[in-house]
Amino acid sequence: MMASRLLHLHLRRRGGSRGGAPVLPLLAARLLSSSLSPSPAAAAGGAGIEKVLVANRGEIACRVMRTARRLGVATVAVYSDADRGALHVRAADEAVRLGPPPARESYLNAAAIVEAAHRTGAQVIHPGYGFLSESAEFAKLCEAEGLKFIGPPASAIRDMGDKSASKRIMGAAGVPLVPGYHGAEQDIELLKQEADKIGYPVLIKPTHGGGGKGMRIVQGPGEFVDSVLSAQREAAASFGVNTLLIEKYITQPRHVEVQVFGDQHGNVIYLYERDCSLQRRHQKIIEEAPAPNVTAEFRSHIGEAAVSAAKSLNGLFVLKAVGYYNAGTVEFIVDTLTGEFYFMEMNTRLQVEHPVTEMIVGQDLVEWQIRVANGERLPLSQEQVPLNGHAFEARIYAENVPRGFLPATGTLHHYRPVPSTSTVRVETGVEEGDTVSMHYDPMIAKLVVWGESRSAALVKLKNCLSNFQIAGLPTNVGFLQELASHSAFEKGLVDTHFIERYKDDFVSTSAKSLDESRGVAELGAILAAACICKKDHTTSEGSLRGDKTPSVWYNNPPFRMHHFARRPLELELDKEHDGSNEELVKLFITYRSDGSYFIENGPHLGREYFNIIKQDPLGIGFHTEHGTSGLDVKVDHKGDHDFRVDVGGLQTDVTLAFYSKDNSKHIHIWHGKHHHHYRQTVRAEHVVEDSSQPSHSSEGKSHPKGSVLAPMAGLVVKVLLEDGAKVEAGQPVMVMEAMKMEHVVKASQAGYLEGLKVTAGQQVFDSSVLFTIKRCKLRSIGPGNRTLTDPDNAAAANE
Repeated sequence: MMASRLLHLHLRRRGGSRGGAPVLPLLAARLLSSSLSPSPAAAAGGAGIEKVLVANRGEIACRVMRTARRLGVATVAVYSDADRGALHVRAADEAVRLGPPPARESYLNAAAIVEAAHRTGAQVIHPGYGFLSESAEFAKLCEAEGLKFIGPPASAIRDMGDKSASKRIMGAAGVPLVPGYHGAEQDIELLKQEADKIGYPVLIKPTHGGGGKGMRIVQGPGEFVDSVLSAQREAAASFGVNTLLIEKYITQPRHVEVQVFGDQHGNVIYLYERDCSLQRRHQKIIEEAPAPNVTAEFRSHIGEAAVSAAKSLNGLFVLKAVGYYNAGTVEFIVDTLTGEFYFMEMNTRLQVEHPVTEMIVGQDLVEWQIRVANGERLPLSQEQVPLNGHAFEARIYAENVPRGFLPATGTLHHYRPVPSTSTVRVETGVEEGDTVSMHYDPMIAKLVVWGESRSAALVKLKNCLSNFQIAGLPTNVGFLQELASHSAFEKGLVDTHFIERYKDDFVSTSAKSLDESRGVAELGAILAAACICKKDHTTSEGSLRGDKTPSVWYNNPPFRMHHFARRPLELELDKEHDGSNEELVKLFITYRSDGSYFIENGPHLGREYFNIIKQDPLGIGFHTEHGTSGLDVKVDHKGDHDFRVDVGGLQTDVTLAFYSKDNSKHIHIWHGKHHHHYRQTVRAEHVVEDSSQPSHSSEGKSHPKGSVLAPMAGLVVKVLLEDGAKVEAGQPVMVMEAMKMEHVVKASQAGYLEGLKVTAGQQVFDSSVLFTIKRCKLRSIGPGNRTLTDPDNAAAANE
């Protein structure tokens, strides 16, 4: 096989012995320190790894394949019907279909994955993270089928992967635990009794899996039963197991975890800690390594606790006790009020945030996984592990931040990540034109940066986020910019409630900040208008041939009797940031003989915004000409989406992206640190629709008063009430699921349900009408007496 020949050729060049097992070369993906020496050979008689099947999708599948390819190991991808053309499928040497889009029928189908390995001749299976990565049954199946599972032994996965079992093991050994119930009995009345004993608030958590899925904070006994049922459904959908544990909820915790690694020769080390406290919906969105504001003593203490639970933790050798090898992460809750840390759980796999550890230690952890699975020893001892600089990871999601971070779907019409360098990595599983579907996790990419210090790394993170361009669906990029720029985060003052605590700082609350944001949005419209005109001129000049006469506007210079050519342009600002209604920006563009544009505001909202800009906070040279307020803009079209604009002598780069959807032309502009989204309404015959997504017939239309719309595209899991039922404001009506996360749809007001036609198992589109609530009006039946009308009469009265 080609992979085998390349591997043996590499070994001969490095002087590898033919008498022993092949040596996998150690080539760090991103080194901050000097290159490492070759590792010793695997145990005598061992077979080298020549082909690996990656039992996952998206960015982690691409990440594993990149390292395997560098090592000369052939790769096999697996895919569902929804991922037939996905990047990880195109990146692999071979790919095998698993089944339909639902994870249970594809990426959780262990038998189909093993069959794919046999079919392609893969010797090992890398599970990535999520899906089957922490399934002891899958690890045992691989072993029974003669396949190597790149991960710990099944017994360790069983003992540590089951959070209740791991806590019982740790508790019996005297390891500090958060007070809670970790038993096997799952009767809901028993669980409620245990919660009452612990005292509210409590945290409900699935015993298997991770990523925040199925976690619920319960503030009081009245919420407990519904929270348990919801958590069980979400856990079953995500991990195939619906058992739960209950813990006392620490009110001001930090989430600090330690990367550990073991080999099959009894060696176990830690690779320092990561802080993962910045979370929303119990899911991490910014991680960093090492943890900020901790002492060297704390770092050593928590690292030793993760590896061997040192004498201060009653001498339990945690990892060695379960015979652990390969990658793992021991997670701790750190009480910020007391400084104490408590064992939370152990993830027996590679974590999503492993790149930040790679950046500070200069190692490729996927390569370590492959080497350990091949029987080799760890390449470093504990004393040899370097700690260089600081790293951040920001997870970029398709999600609607103003709607409470609900997952979003759609097409990546424009996707331009920042370039990768020795200190910047972009881990992604998509390309421009790909679709983010409702079936899987909505993460688009991970942005990873390194700096010599935390402050240097943070500067780089902010800069990269401002230049990370995505258009076509809502994302959290702007929100990540706000987080990274918050003064408390800059000081490293983080805990898991950071976003909730400072939520008012992440929206424009003061009149001044609101005005400034509107002024920048208006400036974006001006720059977009100038660039659109320049692109039109460039295109028209290239398309006009022969005796064709250009329009007045496209003459160079344009000409009208006694006037320069002047055209109107209306752009609707899509205010994704604060979730409020769109605002119309009316502009007039005059094309001058020197090729520049004079852009003036219209009589409506633009006038208010120009008054803001007239104060010239950005130093852009606002001026008034012949009684009209406007700006002089010069544009150089650098090609395709890129422009260089000059406004009042201040030059800056601008990028524009265009696509059509919902009878509108969508325009995105990036300038400086800002990104804005505008729409232009066009006639239907001129629209080229986004054919990759279903037509949302209800989107963009007005709806009857009282209509409740789907907050996201997803699956109706459960309908709690019947059509015509009376509801109170805030009462749950149905449960939806998208990307393995549940969302309860509640009544927006009191009244009666009308038009509730959806059923469990039905797919619905974002912003489609789920039902309408008709409010009952009071009518008089005599002096001092009033009664409710029936819902039909009430509905008629409301129309």
